[in-house]
Amino acid sequence: MVTYEFNRESRLLTPGQFQQVFSKSSRFGSSHFTILITSNNINKPRIGFAIAKKRVKLAAQRNRIKRITRESFRLQQHELPNIDIVVLVKSGIDNLDNATINKQLVKIWRKIIQRHKS
Repeated sequence: MVTYEFNRESRLLTPGQFQQVFSKSSRFGSSHFTILITSNNINKPRIGFAIAKKRVKLAAQRNRIKRITRESFRLQQHELPNIDIVVLVKSGIDNLDNATINKQLVKIWRKIIQRHKS
């Protein structure tokens, strides 16, 4: 049975886990996202965020971006391979509406899935 849960196991929690992704990762991107991924040996994908205050000034906007990304990840996690993901954003993302952000994320998830099938 497919569950669409997003719990503690679905997140990168420790600095060590983030460091692992930053040290050996492949990148996927769009005009406003850079997504770093590295394979993990647990049986599910995990996600973490590194959204700089320099790129998105307002906390409310940073939280909105995280919320949209988390939700998109939650719905796509069953298609994704066992990878750790760190989401970085580029300047100007706070001017996009939710639908546009979502569209970019879906495209990136699709790219990752495609790349891992081959």
